[in-house]
Amino acid sequence: MVHSSLNPALVSQRAVQRLPRWALLLLCAAYVLPGLFGRDPWRNADVTAFGYMVAMADGRSSWWMPTVGGVMADPAPVPYWLGAIFIRLLNPWIDPSLAARLPFAMLLVSVLALTWYAAYHLARTEAAQPLPFAFGGEADPIDYARAMADGALLALIATLGLLQLGHETTPELTQLACVALYTYAMAASPSRARHPKFAVMIGLPALAGSGAPSIALALGLAGSLVCARSAYPIVRRFTPWVASATGLTAALATAFDLWTWQAGSYRTLDSVTAVARQWLWFLWPVWPMALWTLWQWRRHILNRHIAVPLGCAAVTALASVVMGGQDRTLMLSLPAFALLAAFALPTLKRSTAAAIDWFSVFFFSVCAVAFWVIYASLQIGFPVRPAQNVVKLAPGFVSHFSVLALALATAGCLAWLWLVRWRTGRNQHALWKSLVLPASGVALCWLLLMTLMLPVLDYARSLRPLVKRVAQHVPSDACIAASRLPRSVWASLEYFGGYRVDGLSGEADTRCTYLLQPELKSGKHPAPPGWSLVARVSRPTDRTEWVAIYRRPASRPSQPPAR
Repeated sequence: MVHSSLNPALVSQRAVQRLPRWALLLLCAAYVLPGLFGRDPWRNADVTAFGYMVAMADGRSSWWMPTVGGVMADPAPVPYWLGAIFIRLLNPWIDPSLAARLPFAMLLVSVLALTWYAAYHLARTEAAQPLPFAFGGEADPIDYARAMADGALLALIATLGLLQLGHETTPELTQLACVALYTYAMAASPSRARHPKFAVMIGLPALAGSGAPSIALALGLAGSLVCARSAYPIVRRFTPWVASATGLTAALATAFDLWTWQAGSYRTLDSVTAVARQWLWFLWPVWPMALWTLWQWRRHILNRHIAVPLGCAAVTALASVVMGGQDRTLMLSLPAFALLAAFALPTLKRSTAAAIDWFSVFFFSVCAVAFWVIYASLQIGFPVRPAQNVVKLAPGFVSHFSVLALALATAGCLAWLWLVRWRTGRNQHALWKSLVLPASGVALCWLLLMTLMLPVLDYARSLRPLVKRVAQHVPSDACIAASRLPRSVWASLEYFGGYRVDGLSGEADTRCTYLLQPELKSGKHPAPPGWSLVARVSRPTDRTEWVAIYRRPASRPSQPPAR
């Protein structure tokens, strides 16, 4: 136990007033729900993962070895099962893309909830409690824990890295939920008997089944070490459960051949600085607060309220660095960084809190105004320049008006103005006050982006326009060879166009009649031997690359690719 004189937290009862539950729930809804409705799966990882799910649900792919274009997915079956099950259950009442997003929205909600409860239990530990006052008036332990949990949740919502990646249907969101479940198990082990045991026995194996067995193994080893040296006897008795979950994870990963590891390389100085720049914006605003926590609580590094989130953050962040700076792996560290940031709140100076507030007011208000200016330009033609820029960047886009989108965006902005007025009052003393504006500003910008800007974003980021252009030259029952195109294009061709796609065979050995391959717009590209050029098409927003469409002479009939 650390001597109380070394505790940096001095918190009064007035500072631990609760954030109203209705306000917290409304903020979470404004963060989770926008982007769930009214859009296609977006290119790259989002539509690729969706392609595997819909192929499984439609019976075009094995549930044990999901494929798109005949190519198997990475060994991460759990996320694909989730999406495919919801597509099957909700068919034909709900569009498959929406049905696949529903379980992932639930996973995002679980990440928020588990982070709140993890912070609550960590703040209840003896070493995390603030110092008592000489004449009373210090914070009640339970009220203090709730205020810290509110702060951790606000810090997680405020992170920029979670914004887009947290709203996609990708295996990484399932991994994030598993890491949050494991973190909750470690945090709650001193105060809960059964829940942490179930959580750790589910979280680590599910993390391996979601495509991150190496990270699951490292987290299990770190957690076993933290529990083994704990001052709480009940936590030391939790060590065999963490070790058993780690062993089960390793056994499942070996039995089902789930071991994967992608090591990156840093051959130039630019690749190193790119990772540093990524960390600066991806982990904003929690990384400076986490560093402040480590400094202020430096004598408590080995206490579990610091050791648990620090261990989780170290494992996941180090994995991201080893894998070449992958942002999707770095996302797994966000709950731990949010927990560390929460413990900076009792020690923040008033000037620092004021700087955070005014930066948030300025930055997010400017972003909101920019969204409204672009929206007005697209709807009424004034000012002229933003609409001209949209037409230049997304040729062919036709704007349309939505009363619901306008109403939601207006309501969000009115709530933001009320919140700014409330926060700039001089009588607010709550611990979590410094994170209200950053979290609400992120939620506001996401709401405006998914209401006012959603039509043009969907047009720019969906591959449906590309498939429509391909469909003008390729019959709907054709087989297409596309081994040189990314998997996201295969998935889009299968889902939006209904094509049979061969992603395994090259132009020389495929049995398909049509061939699609990428070509730079700046060069000349002769047709492959035995193929004749039909057309060159591209996404409306792609300025550098064509998708060339070739056709084989009709003497060789089209056959579906081998599965």
